[in-house]
Amino acid sequence: MKDRLTVAPMFEVLNFVYENYWQGDACPELPALQRKLRAVGFENTEIQEALVWIEDLKLATRQFPCMAEDDAMGLPKSMVAPSSHAVRLLSTAEQQHLDRDSWGFLIFLVSVGALSSGHLELVMERVMATSLCPIGVDDIKLIVLMVFWSLGEEPEALVLDELCDNRTTRTGH
Repeated sequence: MKDRLTVAPMFEVLNFVYENYWQGDACPELPALQRKLRAVGFENTEIQEALVWIEDLKLATRQFPCMAEDDAMGLPKSMVAPSSHAVRLLSTAEQQHLDRDSWGFLIFLVSVGALSSGHLELVMERVMATSLCPIGVDDIKLIVLMVFWSLGEEPEALVLDELCDNRTTRTGH
C-alpha cells in the first residue's frame, strides 16, 4: 500500500491484515491470525498491539452509537443524525494525535461525503487508541480503511483509490 520511512510497527501489522484479508469475514480468528503473523515474521509485541487494536475496533464497531440502526432511545438514525451545518472540534488530546494534514484529510473525506459523521467518530476513537503521536496522513488512511473493513463496507472506487494512494510515488500526467 505504501512505503514508510518511520512507522509504528503496529501499523505494519494492520497494513498486512488489511491487504491480505481485505474482506473482513475472510480474516481468521485471532489465534490463527496470530500464528500467521508470527510465521510472516512480525514480532510478538507488534502482533499483540495490533490484535488488541483490531479487537477493540470490532468492539467499537458493535457498540458505537452512530453505527447502530437505532439510537439508545429507539429513534431511527435519521432522526438523530447531526445537521449538515454541524462542526466537529478536536479536543486537546485529539489535536496532539493528529497533525494538520491528517485532520485536513479527514475533513476532506467528510466534505465529499466519503466519510459520514458516524464513521468519523469511529475513526477518531481508533486514532486515540494508537500510541503513535502525531499520526500522519498515510496512517489515517489505513485507520479509515480498517474502519470500513470492520464494518464490512467498501468505500466507493474513487475514495478507495484516494485511501490507497501514496503521494510520495505519484507521478503527474
